[in-house]
Amino acid sequence: NEVCQLDLAGLRCPMPILKTKQKLQSLPKGAQLRVIATDPHAEIDFKAYLARSEHKLISFNDYDERFEFLIEKG
Repeated sequence: NEVCQLDLAGLRCPMPILKTKQKLQSLPKGAQLRVIATDPHAEIDFKAYLARSEHKLISFNDYDERFEFLIEKG
């Protein structure tokens, strides 16, 4: 399965979540999306959003204020 990538570095809340939602809508169920974000609130925002969505957080990494989320569309 191909992993799509969404680079949202430099965008501030709420844009990273909004752009991620839009991208996920365009993907088939089971597709994986890697999201890069630099917003300081990204970790909290994404984890809260994913907890109440049908999507699954497969992995999360923090590389010195650069956050990487791997999401599977539910």
